[in-house]
Amino acid sequence: MTACAIETATEGGDAVWPTGFTITANGAYAARLAGSGDALYVERWTLDGPEPYAVPLPLSQPEEPGSLLLPLADGRVLIGRRVDGRRHTFSLLYPTGPETGELILGAVEAPPSGALVLLPPSPDGICAYAMGVGEDTTTLWLVAGGAFGPEQVAEIKGRCSGGVWLDRTGRMLALDRQLDDGPVKAVAIDLERGGEVTPLLQITEESHDRLLLADPDSGLLLIRSDAPSPGHDRLGWGVLGSLLPVRFPECLRLDDAAVTPFAVQPGQVLMPESCGVALRIDAAAGSWVGMWRPSSRRMLQLAAPLGWLAGSGLWTADGVLRLPYATPATPCGLAALEEPADLPVPGMERGPGPGREREPAPVPEGPKVCRPVPLQQAPLTDRKPAG
Repeated sequence: MTACAIETATEGGDAVWPTGFTITANGAYAARLAGSGDALYVERWTLDGPEPYAVPLPLSQPEEPGSLLLPLADGRVLIGRRVDGRRHTFSLLYPTGPETGELILGAVEAPPSGALVLLPPSPDGICAYAMGVGEDTTTLWLVAGGAFGPEQVAEIKGRCSGGVWLDRTGRMLALDRQLDDGPVKAVAIDLERGGEVTPLLQITEESHDRLLLADPDSGLLLIRSDAPSPGHDRLGWGVLGSLLPVRFPECLRLDDAAVTPFAVQPGQVLMPESCGVALRIDAAAGSWVGMWRPSSRRMLQLAAPLGWLAGSGLWTADGVLRLPYATPATPCGLAALEEPADLPVPGMERGPGPGREREPAPVPEGPKVCRPVPLQQAPLTDRKPAG
């Protein structure tokens, strides 16, 4: 399964990993801050059983709204609390009968005039990383999964944002980096080589090229760049290590709405054009769901379930998109969406349609470390056959 988190904010055009509802890389657990007002507490969701269910993890003191949360594959939840200005303390929360257990890990200081954010859940489900973004340097911290509490693992020149894992071992990480006042470019970070930096995206020399999502099985990359029209970002796709052009499908461009990918169908080994991509569509009327494949020239738009935790969800390998939602009647729900048997004509119809069953896609035999080959100087195209 592939998962992402909700409510990605932007600061100056750079993606910031959200702190709302976050799902583990394997889709088994999720976590969020529940409650209201001054009575917030951590809530863990279990998603891989017959029915989803939520377990509250309250402590004697309520949590702050800005607390950082990340679920781990063993069911524990990492929480980062800001104390004493720049200092953040990290703990692991877990259920112990009727009570909540807490394992204190240690503290990390954010850079002066900077911020500390959590990176997306690691593919191994064990480690958790935080990123301290300073004025000229970005520091990566292993805050859970180490032997002796939080430890610094890399220092990277420039201001970084975003965060996308490129393999299933938790070794290769992509970040969007800006050096001085230059353009933002996605780079690959090798965590087993002390944070060695490799260029990943450079569509044109002046363009801002960010990586939004990556699928390790197929190599599919979802990209946001202003290369086609400087000053205006477009959503495009490419393939890790490929010499083929980066493509910017016209169907992913909506004049009156913002389109953001949040999940990719796993298991499509070496078949990037067959991967299903889930998209969050935001407009004045609200938020709904888009479904698209690179092999298609059209995007299907579907109504989201009531109470959808907008921007969160996960694909199963056989092509079912599962969307978490919460309502007063159903405080922990998981809706299933499938592509209709007949895709709509290029009018992008709204509303659910009858589903169809798919044969399960092949699953890779084991984890593989892919060393990124840069899409540097990739030719730019918006050709109709490209999607």
